[in-house]
Amino acid sequence: MSGEVETYAQCLRRHPKQERSRERVEEILKVAKQLIGEKGIDGLTMREVAALTGGPIASVYQYFPNKSAIISMLFQQYSAETRAVIMETLANVLVLSDIRNAADAILDGYYFRVAGDPAIQDLLNAIQADKALQDLDIAESRQQAEMFSDLAIHIIGSDEQERFRRLVFLLFHLAGSMVRLAITLPPAEAEMMLLDFKDIIHGELQRFA
Repeated sequence: MSGEVETYAQCLRRHPKQERSRERVEEILKVAKQLIGEKGIDGLTMREVAALTGGPIASVYQYFPNKSAIISMLFQQYSAETRAVIMETLANVLVLSDIRNAADAILDGYYFRVAGDPAIQDLLNAIQADKALQDLDIAESRQQAEMFSDLAIHIIGSDEQERFRRLVFLLFHLAGSMVRLAITLPPAEAEMMLLDFKDIIHGELQRFA
């Protein structure tokens, strides 16, 4: 996880150069996610993070200027894991049906990951409630969509590639909203909503056949 701290150092007030400092940041993030899972975003306070990590509150502010910075870094770590899944799922795309199958797998994985982790659910809801973090979410949707498109674009005709990229961006962002809705529903209804959204994806992809 130390590498993740290095990667997302832009969220930090102070860059952790020594191993001990990186471990401190990792512990802060671990405890913060645990608190979010147990108490929700509103239950996350800098004071309690400090208490549970066994250090003074100044040691938390040393690296994170506010709660939003912690949330931002947790979101970016979560997003990096999502991008890794996209990369792996689209590694061997050869025909249009491969794109469809990859989209289904990514959507299923995303839904079950969010549904199974209360901390992620509250984290994603918090992102939508903060304008700066919401902008980060949109930027992340764009980055993930660009990654998906880059790995699949060789299958799409050159005259349709711009539309394909635009559609993928739209579907990626809509998928996030759909999953946030689905996890609030009874399991059977959520399953049908996933199937309905897949039908939308399949129908749009078929237009590129």
